[in-house]
Amino acid sequence: MDKLKVGIIGCGVIFDLNILGYLNNEDVEITCLCDRRQKNLKEKIQKFKLSPKISVYQDYKEMLDTESLDILEILVPHHLHHEVTLYAAQKSLKGISVQKPMANSVKDCEEMINACKENDVKLKIFENFTFYPPIMKAKQLIEEGIIGEVNSIHIKTIEAAKGGWKVPSSAWRWRYDPETCGGGLDRGSPCVFDDGFHKFWLALHLIEDKIEKVYAWIDGTIMDTPAHIMWKYKQPENTEFIVSKYGTIEYSHLPHMYLPSPYYPEDEFISLTGSKGIMWINQATAGGNIMSDSKIFPPIVVFRDGKIESFSDLKRDWKYGFINSTKHFIEVIKNGGDPKLSGEEGKYTVQFSLAAIKSSLEGREINPDDIID
Repeated sequence: MDKLKVGIIGCGVIFDLNILGYLNNEDVEITCLCDRRQKNLKEKIQKFKLSPKISVYQDYKEMLDTESLDILEILVPHHLHHEVTLYAAQKSLKGISVQKPMANSVKDCEEMINACKENDVKLKIFENFTFYPPIMKAKQLIEEGIIGEVNSIHIKTIEAAKGGWKVPSSAWRWRYDPETCGGGLDRGSPCVFDDGFHKFWLALHLIEDKIEKVYAWIDGTIMDTPAHIMWKYKQPENTEFIVSKYGTIEYSHLPHMYLPSPYYPEDEFISLTGSKGIMWINQATAGGNIMSDSKIFPPIVVFRDGKIESFSDLKRDWKYGFINSTKHFIEVIKNGGDPKLSGEEGKYTVQFSLAAIKSSLEGREINPDDIID
């Protein structure tokens, strides 16, 4: 089989992680890049030692009109996901991968799904946490019943002001603009809508039930933190609940904290309570730093039957979630199957996050199913 030809639109910071699964991969060849800034194109080609023959563009339509591609990776600001996907879906691609969040509205998500279905294109919403080794192991343990029937989840995210890689001011500016970032807040939503997509999806991924209602408090500072979001899961049909299931997400900004990280200066701490025990997941964005390498914070800890068990023999670097996610998509394109996340999963996660923001704005419980625009 010939190598799959890959094009990437958007050469910002996250490019450095999304490209990793394509590098040194015998199944694919990166044939073109697109970015509005010529400087970004040159830097990425040099940094990752890409072929000097690679084609570069500053207009995504010109690239898609010119190149014959199999896979397209879309890494642009949120408000562009919809228009780029609709245009690309007409270009005989086999697969399109869209950076999270899927789009700024449910209507846009639906149009993206329909455009790809009509043109027989596999649509993937890129979500690296699903494929991050500690999360994959936790999911396996939950499915094996290590803590019994899970009835609650708490996801705590800390955002430190110091540490991590350099993010250009331009990348922050569009996240503080409600038109480009989305979310419905008048100041943008870099935490709850942008980064929060990961957390809302984890709540759906680790407890596989839809959401009945959500209530949230989101503060009015320049960053949409602190934020506290809580929800109740729907009771599955034709099943008996032992207890109701609930979840919470907490965002905290730490303006004086230094958090060593090869990526963003933030990290996630997840706890799940089940009918037989409790699980703590201590690794995510900053995984692999001095804290996660200590004996106090192993990747996964389980307490059940009066005993503590830890799981430490796992790859902790956040990059492996990106690599594994991309490799999974390549396998789907080659051999069939469904991408992870699917368009429908991406759309529901957007509904969940928008429901939380709407709840904060209106001071009432919101059902994600009611978010339809």
